Amino acid sequence: METLFEFVQHMPSWQKLVWIVVCMSFGALLEALAPRRQNEGSWWRHARVNLVFLATTVAINAGVGAATLGVFFWVDAHGVGLLHLWEGPVWLELLVALVLFDLIGQYTVHYLLHQVPVLWRLHQVHHSDPHVDITTGTRHHPLDFLVREAFALLAVVVVGAPLAFYLVYRLLTVFFTYFTHANVSLPKPLERLLGWVFVTPDLHKIHHHDEVPWTDRNYGNMLSIWDRLFRTMDRGDVDQVRYGLDITDPQRGSELKYQMLLPFRRHMRR
Repeated sequence: METLFEFVQHMPSWQKLVWIVVCMSFGALLEALAPRRQNEGSWWRHARVNLVFLATTVAINAGVGAATLGVFFWVDAHGVGLLHLWEGPVWLELLVALVLFDLIGQYTVHYLLHQVPVLWRLHQVHHSDPHVDITTGTRHHPLDFLVREAFALLAVVVVGAPLAFYLVYRLLTVFFTYFTHANVSLPKPLERLLGWVFVTPDLHKIHHHDEVPWTDRNYGNMLSIWDRLFRTMDRGDVDQVRYGLDITDPQRGSELKYQMLLPFRRHMRR
């Protein structure tokens, strides 16, 4: 395990980009082998706006990297965080850290992005995609992603985990982001089995329904336990899901300017 921690701590930027490509390629392979839906229209027209949002996400990650390191140095120097209160086996500390990171840095912030009106306006960009696939996982308004990054740093302070734990968590979130958004139909027994612990493509597709209350269900990213615990899980009929939002124009889901300005349009509502 020490070898893993050493590797992730010294990953250069190009290797992190390779990991994104590997995860997207795996998701694309699943979509090719067992697609859930045959999307209409041009795939590239749909995907290019999402890939632009991926570029802004990568740029933001690079920009907040120094701030993230500063938080880790401060946490370590002052002994802040739950993991500083006890000492256990490394594997157990890593497991605890991953679970808490997922709770704070994924489920909690995602719940708030839906329930706080000003945050929901930012998050509408992600939900306005009428064709959900692997590229949708990259579709986050820059301000939406900054909110997510702020909660990720909050999780670092609360957990008090070393940098290596956090980097393992980030690599896992990249994988689950593309996996859960993939336009894939897994065998039902496998989908059910995985869903007891992890967020699966079908569980997340319910979240991308264009109407409430389905839009406000299944907030999890990696672990499905939070939706079970907080009673926000819905195992509805995925074949009945309509992607997008009933408060945005589906014909403009692939227009970059429209999507960038979407949170600031006066007519937008909950």
